Amino acid sequence: MANIFKLKTKPSLTTSLAAYYTVPADTTSVVLGISLSNITSGSVTADIKIISDTVDVETNTDTYLGKGLPVPAGGTLEIMQGNKLVLQTTDVIQAKASATSSVDLLISIMEIT
Repeated sequence: MANIFKLKTKPSLTTSLAAYYTVPADTTSVVLGISLSNITSGSVTADIKIISDTVDVETNTDTYLGKGLPVPAGGTLEIMQGNKLVLQTTDVIQAKASATSSVDLLISIMEIT
């Protein structure tokens, strides 16, 4: 098994939920951190949603990791704060902002193949 650390970035989120990371086939991913950066001087919010269609012994459904999260003007919000999130093959991280081109997204992950 190989462990590969990666950083996924997306500048300027839109106001519609969109996929920014999908776990590749035959891979388990550990999300080490998710940061949202407000690149404006105004107040904005952001949503992070996990899409999980993994079929195993339990039923997984889509769930918000955070909804309406306040991102301070010119600041950064770290929503994981030392916690970890395990994602399985085909799971997806989606995000959106309350205003177009106002929030950058950074996702730190470790992929286990």
